[in-house]
Amino acid sequence: MARSSGILADSDIQGLFENNILKSDRPLDKDQIQPASLDLRLGKKAYRVRASFLPGPEKQVIDKLEQFKLHEFDLENGAVLETGCVYIVPLIETLALSDELSASANPKSSTGRLDIFTRIITDYAQEFDKVTSGYHGQLYLEISPRTFPVIVRTGSRLSQIRFRKGKSGLNESELLALHKKEMLVSDDHPNITASGVGLSIDLTGNSNGLVGYRGKHHTGVIDVDKRGVADVLDFWEPIYDRGSHSLILDPDEFYILVSREAVHVPPLFAAEMTPFDPLIGEFRVHYAGFFDPGFGNNEAGGKGSRAVLEVRSHEVPFILEHGQIVGHLVYEHMLRHPKSLYGRDLGSNYQAQGLKLSKHFKPL
Repeated sequence: MARSSGILADSDIQGLFENNILKSDRPLDKDQIQPASLDLRLGKKAYRVRASFLPGPEKQVIDKLEQFKLHEFDLENGAVLETGCVYIVPLIETLALSDELSASANPKSSTGRLDIFTRIITDYAQEFDKVTSGYHGQLYLEISPRTFPVIVRTGSRLSQIRFRKGKSGLNESELLALHKKEMLVSDDHPNITASGVGLSIDLTGNSNGLVGYRGKHHTGVIDVDKRGVADVLDFWEPIYDRGSHSLILDPDEFYILVSREAVHVPPLFAAEMTPFDPLIGEFRVHYAGFFDPGFGNNEAGGKGSRAVLEVRSHEVPFILEHGQIVGHLVYEHMLRHPKSLYGRDLGSNYQAQGLKLSKHFKPL
C-alpha cells in the first residue's frame, strides 16, 4: 500500500516515463532504474567552461554556456575529461514534473570513488542537485575530475536522481524507533539526532591492517564504462594502520576509507549520506550518496554493509581518529515497496561490502 508522501520506488519511476513526466529520446538501459533512483545518462555533446556556475532565477543554462564555454566537443565516440577542468554535459533524460513532485541528485557510488565531482544543474536554478517541483526542461551535469582523468561517452552514467512526493524524512524519535525495530547501524549506542544516524570512521584496518587508499597523482585514464580492468596500484597508494588507529589527512589529498558501523536500509526506506558539520574539523566526506532500499538488508542477501567514505582535508592537515564521526545517514520513507531491492535482485556492486574501491579496478 502506497503512502501519501515519500520517495518514488522503481515502479513509480517507470510510470513517470509512461506518463511523459520523464522523457528520453533513447531506450532505457535495462538496469537504469534502481529501487529508489534513476541513473542519468550523458548526452551527445560536452562543453568545457571557464568555471562552475548557476544560471539564477532569470536565465537558462544554455545562456550561461554561450557566455562561459571555452569549446565544445562530441561524446559519441568517447572523450577524455582532464583533471582540474570543468565540463557541462546536457543529459539524455528531460523532465516535466508535476507540482507535487520534486527531485534531488547525487553522484553514483562509483563516480564518487573515482573522485569525479558532479552536480546536476537545471534552468533557472539557484542550487545544485535540486530540481524544484513543477520543473519542465533539460537537465545538465557539471563534471570535474579531481584526481584521475576519465574517459566518458554518450550514455555514460555518472549521476542519479531521486523523486520525492511531499515530505518524507524521519525525525529523531522515528529514527530511534526504527533502529530499535530494524537495527539501522551495528552499534549498541548509535549516535542518532535530528541530523540523522551518525557514522564514524574505522581506522583499525582489516586482517592485513589495510585502512584505506590515497589517490595517486599523474596517473593514466580510467574508462568509466569498463569494469575490472584498471590496476589498483597504478592509481592508489594503500594505507596501513601502524598501531595508532589514526590517520593524518594531507590537504587536498583524496582518501577512500570505510565506516566503523555496518549500515542497514530496510526495504520501505531510503537513505542518504550527508557530510558532517565542517565546523567540527577541517575534513569532510567529499561526496554525499544515496543508499537504496535493501542495502545491507538480510532479505537482500547481505548482513549489513559498511559505508565507503570519500574523505578530504582542506586548508591544513587534520588528524582523523578511529571512531570519529564523519557523516550522517538521513532516512526517508518510500512511497511504496520497491519491486527490486538493492543486492538481491540487481547484482549490485557494493552489497555486503567492506573497504572497496570502485568497480573499475581489478581485485588485488
